[in-house]
Amino acid sequence: FSCSENISSQKAERVFYVDADTGDDSNSGLSQESPWGSLEKINSFVFKPGDKLLFKAGTRYRGQLVLNGSGTDEQPIIVDIYGGREKPLIEAEGNFPEALLLKNVEYWEVQNLELTNFGPYREESRWGVRVLAEDYGEMNHIGLRNLYVHDVNGWLKKSYEEGCGIYWETAGSKPSWFNGLYIENCHLTRTDRNGICGMHIFTKRAENWNPSLNVVIRGNLLVDIGGDAIKPWGCDGALVEYNIVRGARTRCDDYAAGIWPWSCDNTLIQYNEVSGVKGFKDGQGFDSDYNCRNTIFQYNYSHDNEGGFMLICTPKPDENNVGCVGTIIRYNLSVNDHTRTFDIGGGAKDTYIYNNTIYVGNSMDVKLANYGTWGEDNWSDGMYFYNNIFYADEGATLRVVERTESLGDGRRDSAPGFGKSTNNVFKANAYFGKVLNVPDDPDGIYKDPMLLKPGSYDIMDYRLDPNSPCIDAGNIIIDKINDYFGRQVTGNPDIGAMEVKQ
Repeated sequence: FSCSENISSQKAERVFYVDADTGDDSNSGLSQESPWGSLEKINSFVFKPGDKLLFKAGTRYRGQLVLNGSGTDEQPIIVDIYGGREKPLIEAEGNFPEALLLKNVEYWEVQNLELTNFGPYREESRWGVRVLAEDYGEMNHIGLRNLYVHDVNGWLKKSYEEGCGIYWETAGSKPSWFNGLYIENCHLTRTDRNGICGMHIFTKRAENWNPSLNVVIRGNLLVDIGGDAIKPWGCDGALVEYNIVRGARTRCDDYAAGIWPWSCDNTLIQYNEVSGVKGFKDGQGFDSDYNCRNTIFQYNYSHDNEGGFMLICTPKPDENNVGCVGTIIRYNLSVNDHTRTFDIGGGAKDTYIYNNTIYVGNSMDVKLANYGTWGEDNWSDGMYFYNNIFYADEGATLRVVERTESLGDGRRDSAPGFGKSTNNVFKANAYFGKVLNVPDDPDGIYKDPMLLKPGSYDIMDYRLDPNSPCIDAGNIIIDKINDYFGRQVTGNPDIGAMEVKQ
């Protein structure tokens, strides 16, 4: 389904124009010569299927935009610009919870707006854009595209009241969910606490499991995000791809990561680049979290994240939390991620980590697989590492297997080993440089894998030399799969994320 093709093929019934400089709310709004002038006029109007609402390029509005009425699948309602390319600016200035609100409406396409919500001080429940389904049931097709959302000084503490740049939420007593939420090609900067996130209250497995469907977060740029950058919540089959995160957890004091799902099934996270996540609570580029099943991370590029590449965690499962089950982490590239490459916290089950390339340089000391518990005796079961390259450059140390346990009062004890975790398998991985605490690895390779130019930030430099011992040396894990560059893998795979053979 292509939203842009669907839009272009429909003829709008009415086109309304808005110009803050020359418009007047007493005008009809139905021509460029007779535009409306204020957000208040728009907020009092109920739009119909096929309507268009066009803002004059470069105009500026103080206040809140609230969109009322619903379109249809054949005739969505469209918000866009006219008369130029400079995005119209809507400034809520902390006087409203959000700069743009879509509550209990369907079939809207909103694009090419600039939105801010910066108040004199931080406040709970402050957002740039909020999409809300409250006691509504299924809320269909909301498209948010090419929005520039910046400077939202919301609440930094992790809570239901935390702030966000683009936020979708369910509320009320009647189960509600989204079917078709598209957040694409948006640019977010300095949004607190989070970037693009959901909050879905109908996710308790035994009580009210009503996940959102067809959620797509694609092609967005997020820069200097105070906490979590992208967090799908309460979805089945969400797609998170081609996003770039440059700096997350830059202001919050609690736990945050780059891209991660919570209470989601069958999430596909691919072709993303995450860098510059700060701190060690959690501070990773990516995270497979609890009450999640069958999350796939593939073809992602992670670098320079202080907390590491990947967090895999869950408290003990119960009737409403299935734990963290069936995660797949494959064909990703991690360069100079700090502290711990894979932080395994709690009782995750059946995690498959294969054909990744992990490079550690700059004299760093990194734990590769750091096992720990979440609560008493809650350790992972089934961590399978196949066909990965673990590369410690000159001066760096990579501690392949370590367990970390809390001693109380903030003290932690680390030592070689798997702790009380069970069913850990390492097979056909390549180890190079100063690698310590290496587990038994049948078919392991302990030679230079011959990466073309390790230490670079050019992805192409992590391909294998044609003479590499890693070529065709991996175990077959799946019959049909592509490598990092989309080339089909045939026969025994090369070790690492990138195939030599065409």
